[in-house]
Amino acid sequence: MRPLLLVDIDGVISLFGFDPSQPPPGRLVLVDGIPHLISAAAGDHLRSLSDAYELAWCSGWEEKADEYLRHVLGLPDPCPHLTFGGSEPSRQGHWKLAAIDRYAGLRRPLAWIDDAHDEACSDWALARSGPMLLVATDPAVGITEGHVTELLQWAADASRVSA
Repeated sequence: MRPLLLVDIDGVISLFGFDPSQPPPGRLVLVDGIPHLISAAAGDHLRSLSDAYELAWCSGWEEKADEYLRHVLGLPDPCPHLTFGGSEPSRQGHWKLAAIDRYAGLRRPLAWIDDAHDEACSDWALARSGPMLLVATDPAVGITEGHVTELLQWAADASRVSA
């Protein structure tokens, strides 16, 4: 079984916080009337990761992620999404952790790319029984070639460990 890659959107795919006079390469997409600058490189990066990982959206966008982004990013297959149940509080502290545990379980090799990991995420990752990688992005830049290299290497290592 391939490791799971949980992909946040805002700050990973949809960029923000950059100098508006020098926006990064990308495409404006309206999502429910709100403009999002989608990274020009994100589609290539996710496609290059899709052979090594099972991709899943880990964003408050929930079902809208695949609806709005799959074709914009050129992803060949639909991606499932996590459901957060109204951002329920988590005993671990970060609003996504309970949904991640429900979706991925505690043992499956799991990487998570997000711009908003906090100390609770680091503590949770250390406590998981399965292999775990947290990848942090700069929201003005999003996913980079360096992240892809790190994720591909980790997937190869995790596959050897869990085999």
